Amino acid sequence: MDTIWLTGAEWGAVLRIGLGLWWLESWRHKDKKGWFERGTGIAWAADVAAKHRWTAVRSGFDVVVAPRPRAMAYVVVYAELALGLGLVVGFLTPIALVGGLLLNLLYLVLMIHDWAEQGQNSMMALISLVALFGMSWQTWSLDSALGLF
Repeated sequence: MDTIWLTGAEWGAVLRIGLGLWWLESWRHKDKKGWFERGTGIAWAADVAAKHRWTAVRSGFDVVVAPRPRAMAYVVVYAELALGLGLVVGFLTPIALVGGLLLNLLYLVLMIHDWAEQGQNSMMALISLVALFGMSWQTWSLDSALGLF
């Protein structure tokens, strides 16, 4: 593959690191006190799920998230932090890419009516796929330095 400036593998690493920074920004701008103490994030998601056009989303939310809103708030917030850190430093990268892809798909389905969210989550999912199948952990990563994957 011919590229300008960087090698193909280095461009893959740039995508991976950029996606990690995107996840870190998603984590950074969250009102953690609101999510953890007042339950604002899960309450907002519950409102979205309750009005969702797909019955499976409403019932899935009621079964998985609604019974444990505090735990799910921690799962969402710290999953975004873990994904961001893992992708930026390239540690357990394939796992982080698959986890991020699944989280983006979950957000995509939950926010099916919001075009702004659709764009962000579809682009993040696409970058995850390119970074995964391009094996972006081979360059500029702890995975590569440690001989993982």
